[in-house]
Amino acid sequence: MTKLIAVITAGLFAAATVFAGEHGNCTKQVGNQSKMACEVSLASLNLTPDQKSKMDAAMSEHQKAGCNEASEAKYMESAKSILTPEQYAKFEAQCKKGEKTNTQT
Repeated sequence: MTKLIAVITAGLFAAATVFAGEHGNCTKQVGNQSKMACEVSLASLNLTPDQKSKMDAAMSEHQKAGCNEASEAKYMESAKSILTPEQYAKFEAQCKKGEKTNTQT
């Protein structure tokens, strides 16, 4: 019985290692697939406390949904509704800068 549990546990660790490669580094995956990966420092946008909490919630929801084009589009749309036009322009410029960096690796 103990050997069976040990074999099952080892199998679970092996399976986790295999699947971690698929989900472990969202930004790197998106860059390899030539999709937009938006990792912007919100500190540079001078957000109000209300904007910061809304952006944190939007990012959390985006991360839960996984790294795909639909969740990226929804995140960008949320950001557009939360940020001022000036903040969004800076946010979008930083996203595009990050996209160029990620697609070159």
